[in-house]
Amino acid sequence: MSMDAVVFYIISALILGAGLLAVTTRKIFRSAIYLLGSLVGIAGMYFWMEVEFIAAVQIVVYVGGIVVLIIFSVFLTQQAGQEMPATTLNRTLWSTLATVFGFLLTCTLLNGYGFNAIDMPFDDSVERIGTLMLETGPGGFALPFEAVSILLLAAMIGCIVIALKSTNEEK
Repeated sequence: MSMDAVVFYIISALILGAGLLAVTTRKIFRSAIYLLGSLVGIAGMYFWMEVEFIAAVQIVVYVGGIVVLIIFSVFLTQQAGQEMPATTLNRTLWSTLATVFGFLLTCTLLNGYGFNAIDMPFDDSVERIGTLMLETGPGGFALPFEAVSILLLAAMIGCIVIALKSTNEEK
């Protein structure tokens, strides 16, 4: 096994382990910290693939934006140390079935389409990425860029809902 494969498996284990802990822990603050670890692991994967600009965007948008908003909303609710209610067997069963379905769908798509190697080197210059982010035609990234802004807005609204939910419960 090559060293590249070992690094890939270590980073993948970090991402998957932190993601699993994020959804299974009963303390909301720990869940946010585990999510932070998973997103930093994804940025580490981008750094390992030598796509530094995308790794920086991952850190700024997701780690710096969404996770910080979530952590602030947790602190606004003043419930950082409290445990969330235990999940029911029904919810656990449905989430397990959804996970298995997603895994099987991914395997089916990978077997059907696979990965095709290309001979052309990947151009990851900031100038090219910036030009593509401004293009609205085919191959342009203006729409995904707007989708990220909607994602940040949704995260902010979610934080407000979490904060308001606790103030309504206190009354």
